[in-house]
Amino acid sequence: MRLTVEHKTHYRYEYPAYHAVQSLKLTPAEFEGQKILRWSITAEGCNIGAEFTDGNGDIISTLTSNGPVEAIEIVVTGEVETTDTAGVLRGHKERAFPAVFLRTTPMTKSSAAIRKLADKVAKKTKDGTILELAHGLAAAVADAIEYAPGTTHVHTTAADAIADGKGVCQDHAHVLISAARHLGIPARYVSGYLFADHEGKPHEASHAWAELHLPEFGWVGFDPANKCCPTDSYIRLGSGLDGQVATPIRGVHTGGGNEDLDVTVVIAQSQQ
Repeated sequence: MRLTVEHKTHYRYEYPAYHAVQSLKLTPAEFEGQKILRWSITAEGCNIGAEFTDGNGDIISTLTSNGPVEAIEIVVTGEVETTDTAGVLRGHKERAFPAVFLRTTPMTKSSAAIRKLADKVAKKTKDGTILELAHGLAAAVADAIEYAPGTTHVHTTAADAIADGKGVCQDHAHVLISAARHLGIPARYVSGYLFADHEGKPHEASHAWAELHLPEFGWVGFDPANKCCPTDSYIRLGSGLDGQVATPIRGVHTGGGNEDLDVTVVIAQSQQ
């Protein structure tokens, strides 16, 4: 499938900002199942430095703006060719050991409810394979958290989400990561885009899911929010220990006061 991306992020400052620096995880890496046909990142009046690849195999670039500026708009456009690998991440060049992703973070710290969920699935699948365990965890997380946009925010933790029983894709991913790590399975957060869910229905374009490292397969993606593994409708941008680390844009600015943020993302299928 060929997918086009138009992603605009517009920052408006309360008063002119003197200086801004942002780390951009906005360029997809290439691997089996994901080929970049064209890609560009622009921001008028800003400098975007050369790209580098971090230990996770994700492509990073840095934006700097020497103000004063009242607003910054980052525009991403591109086209990606995707194929369905049943969620298995093959050919992704990275140096980090999977065990790195056993580390917990404040966003993914387990709670009694998460440990209970994980232990229940482990007991139920004790005679099965680790792949069956992983699918069982993803299904249990999907059942435990109702998809309810607007009920959580970027600082909602995995423990908060399962306690409330509601959330969005970020919350599903955090709870699955927390449950997997509790059972000794390396797990990480993935940010990206989604064209349509597994039933072909158009979906909110920005998306997040989790990858679990399974010995026989390597990293495998699981999307509890849509009860499936990533398909060719997904574009993978970057990964990290949690959503705060894997977020596509992280940065600081001096001056400017408070900032408002508008984000628009349009994913479409292109004609081949």
